[in-house]
Amino acid sequence: MTNGLRTRCRFSGCPHAARLVLAPLLLAAPWAVHAQTAPAPAQDEAQPLDPMPDIGIDWPDMGQPDKVEPLPADPHAEAADADSESMAEAPVVEEPVEQNPVFTDAGEERRYSVKLNGVEGIADEQFNLRFKELSTLSQGERRRANLAQINRRLKEDRELLDQLLRAKGYYAARIRGSVSAPPPGSDRLAVQFDVVPGRQYLLSSVELTGLAETGAREPKLREAFPVKAGDPVDADRILAGRDSLSNALAENGFPFARIDEPEVRIDHEERKGDLDMAVAPGGYRTFGNIILNDNKLFDARHLQEIARFDPGDPYMASDVEDLRRAIVATGLVSTVTLKPRDAGDGEHVDLDVNVRSAPLRTIAGELGYGTGEGYRAEVSWQHRNLLPPEGAVTLRGVIGTQEQTASALYRRNNFHRRDNVLTGLLSISNIKRDAYDARTITVAGGLERQTNILFQKKWVWRIGAEVIASDEADFFSGGARRTFFIGAVPLSLTYDGSDDLLNPTKGFRLGGRLSPEVSFQSGTFGYARVQLDGSVYQPMGDRIVLAARTRLGTILGSTVDRIAPSRRFYAGGGASVRGYGYQKIGPRYGPDDDPVGGKSLAEFSLEARVRFGNFGVVPFVDAGNISTSFVPRFRDLRIGAGMGVRYYSSFGPIRVDVGTPINPQSGDPKIAVYVSLGQAF
Repeated sequence: MTNGLRTRCRFSGCPHAARLVLAPLLLAAPWAVHAQTAPAPAQDEAQPLDPMPDIGIDWPDMGQPDKVEPLPADPHAEAADADSESMAEAPVVEEPVEQNPVFTDAGEERRYSVKLNGVEGIADEQFNLRFKELSTLSQGERRRANLAQINRRLKEDRELLDQLLRAKGYYAARIRGSVSAPPPGSDRLAVQFDVVPGRQYLLSSVELTGLAETGAREPKLREAFPVKAGDPVDADRILAGRDSLSNALAENGFPFARIDEPEVRIDHEERKGDLDMAVAPGGYRTFGNIILNDNKLFDARHLQEIARFDPGDPYMASDVEDLRRAIVATGLVSTVTLKPRDAGDGEHVDLDVNVRSAPLRTIAGELGYGTGEGYRAEVSWQHRNLLPPEGAVTLRGVIGTQEQTASALYRRNNFHRRDNVLTGLLSISNIKRDAYDARTITVAGGLERQTNILFQKKWVWRIGAEVIASDEADFFSGGARRTFFIGAVPLSLTYDGSDDLLNPTKGFRLGGRLSPEVSFQSGTFGYARVQLDGSVYQPMGDRIVLAARTRLGTILGSTVDRIAPSRRFYAGGGASVRGYGYQKIGPRYGPDDDPVGGKSLAEFSLEARVRFGNFGVVPFVDAGNISTSFVPRFRDLRIGAGMGVRYYSSFGPIRVDVGTPINPQSGDPKIAVYVSLGQAF
């Protein structure tokens, strides 16, 4: 029960010593009696049994039910006092089981309830949890039992309570168990323990032998062990302090430190204890080399680049664990272990890294249909380490009613630094939407610092470059095709102050994007795309989170008709204004009332996320508009509202939203459905 805490007593009357001696004797008694019994006669010499002896009272009638009378009142119960000297001489008092008031028992099995009295100031959450998990009474509470079974469980749980109280420092407790008739309005027997815990023993001394070998670091390490003289002899607190000291040693340059089990010497006469704990620091070390067992995926130099420590830095166990998680985050390994190894020079510790490769190739496919997009089929092939280290290549193809695309993407994770990502893209696409028709070749690259589920970042940035050749047609060209040659340098910076990447419940996010672009189409001209995003999350109790989002964008320079249709702003859809079709919000022209996009964007969203266990509902209201001027026109906002449901899986919420337009334009659907992973924002 004390999880490794050893106790020793200072006088022979200590109950610990008594139990250690008596237990073997009790176990041996039946065997001794059996050894002295004469051998049984052979079967053909069997003799009839002697008549039953007269013991002075009538033999009981086994056909009659038992009647249990209450035991006489305990003469010690009222005199029990936590400060009495009698407790020191008899630290444990096991009271007999009492049945009160009178009730008959004919061997009937009945349900019962269990209650503890007298431990209200002692029984914390951990105490109650341990009793519930280890108690034979609690484990059998849902099943019927007869009185004999209940009495046996009472005795076992009385010993359990004594051990639990000792773990809290109460070595002189009085424990009485009783079984009573069901109280009025109940059909369950009342089983209860009445406990007089006595005085809590205190520590008179605390010795951490060997900690002085840590030198100048000793004061800091001693602070990690909060137990001191005068504190209760609390096993949980002592063991928690031992673990805290062990962690502190590993965090301050002692990878080979060892701590023996704490030992407490109990003095029942003084009601105190002396705590001794031996510490072997094992010598101060700094980081040395990383030694990798297999270089097929990456080499030790790459691991050193993504580690948050350099050779010569003080050893810290948290840095080792951080590197392990970073290796797992690559997605290239199925198992990884890191083990410190003495470098042999008395100063450094090397890291042995053992990895096992995970499957590196993935083939994926997707089939779908949408009322706004028609049919769509996508297939992709990926090798996550085709160009080591961590150089992934993805080939992707899309065939659909509105889109045909072929692309090749190169992605190098942890590019010379943790979480830096280098990307390169070659894409050829043919996209036909209501707003425009575009045949495009794109060559792009970028360097970014990304966030992920394992390592959510506060600051995320991206620097990129794009060269685009696109043949496009829209309303402003009268259906004729125009060829655009575009060069862009997109930049972005985001601050994430939320508490979760996929399911934020508090905090906020702010982000900005700037993309200076030069376009050649019947002359050369320039413009800049600017976009600002912000969202805030406010918990309203345990189950409700209010979330709000704002997005503002503008294109500075040029006129809307000269800008390539694929580079304008659009609004509407599951990641924009729900209830409206994809890109359907904004100015519309032509006989088919097609959207044309614009130079400015304004979007707003408000939703309440109400959670019930693994499920939730989300009522929402969205609003947004597109304008052909560089300033959004807020008086023309399109509003959508609806209800969503969420299933909170282990990897993030699965979202299904159903929205309807409040002030629709001609041709807008009455209902739109959106399905995705993660919250809407």
